[in-house]
Amino acid sequence: MSSALTDLCRYPIVQAPMAGGASGPQLAAAVAEAGGLGFLAAGYKTADGMYNEIKQLRRLTGGPFGVNLFMPQPALADPSAVEVYRHQLAGEATWYETPLGDPDSSGDDGYEAKVAILLEDPVPVVSFTFGCPTRDTLDAFAKAGTHTIVTVTSAEEAQAAQWAGADAVCVQGVEAGGHQSTHRDDPQADHTGTGLLTLVTQVRETVQIPIIATGGLMRGSQIAAALAAGADAAQLGTAFLICPESGAHLLHKQALTNPLFVRTELTRAFSGRPARGLVNRFIREHGPYAPAAYPQVHYVTSGLRQAAAKAGDAQGMALWAGQGHRMARELPVGELIELLAAELEAARSALSMRSPR
Repeated sequence: MSSALTDLCRYPIVQAPMAGGASGPQLAAAVAEAGGLGFLAAGYKTADGMYNEIKQLRRLTGGPFGVNLFMPQPALADPSAVEVYRHQLAGEATWYETPLGDPDSSGDDGYEAKVAILLEDPVPVVSFTFGCPTRDTLDAFAKAGTHTIVTVTSAEEAQAAQWAGADAVCVQGVEAGGHQSTHRDDPQADHTGTGLLTLVTQVRETVQIPIIATGGLMRGSQIAAALAAGADAAQLGTAFLICPESGAHLLHKQALTNPLFVRTELTRAFSGRPARGLVNRFIREHGPYAPAAYPQVHYVTSGLRQAAAKAGDAQGMALWAGQGHRMARELPVGELIELLAAELEAARSALSMRSPR
């Protein structure tokens, strides 16, 4: 990475911001203390909730950290398609004895209020998902001394982020767990994502700003491959999900290595936007019929997901996971980062020894 971003952490290891409770102050602080760059996920939180977590994090560590924001989404959903999906989910509501949520809840995720707080009380890094901020917003963060990162899924999106003034891009391959961070949700592009190493190479040949690679990375040797492809650092999510400091639900953690869940799939079933998760009953039954309607579907299914977790039923939960989930290691964050760093160094040494002199 650029020297300014490199100076923030000892290792080129970034903890992905996983919305929904996993990426809280404890996880981000542990990553920062271990020499990586930890992230708070502000998605689905109120502006006040985000700020309270920032204050908690600052009490836990003096190390660097970032905050991730969801970009406001355009109102493109077809209300009739959402209503049809609601009717399909009626049986789930009966089974879990909970009402379906209101699809007309806020679509901007409190974006402006969160930006205002982060400009008034700056943090070291702010990243953005589901789009690219305006140049004015990125310039304002630069003036506040905050480094900005835009998550991208194509070379075109990376170029747009560079033009807008982002300090770096987080290049997300199709292997990544959770939501695909495309800037435009196009149903015609479902299941057409690009693998991480190919995408990193494409972006490296397109932009001059630093690249953080993310998507299915679980080992230090994979980090080395991403760096060799042109990345400056690697972002891992699923690898940290199983750590004791993670705020993920216990059932979610257990499912990552449970042989009952044999594969992942991109689905719109839980949120109306493509997201990679462990294939369970809910995805099998509802995934084929879920409309392109984010965040409307997210709000519709929110109560169902919470009720399933409360009932101890992983078959009704959104079990977000990258393709490498079976390689998850149940280690404290500090031990995991030291192991990843050792694996990275070993892979680099092996590559150096094989290289012609």
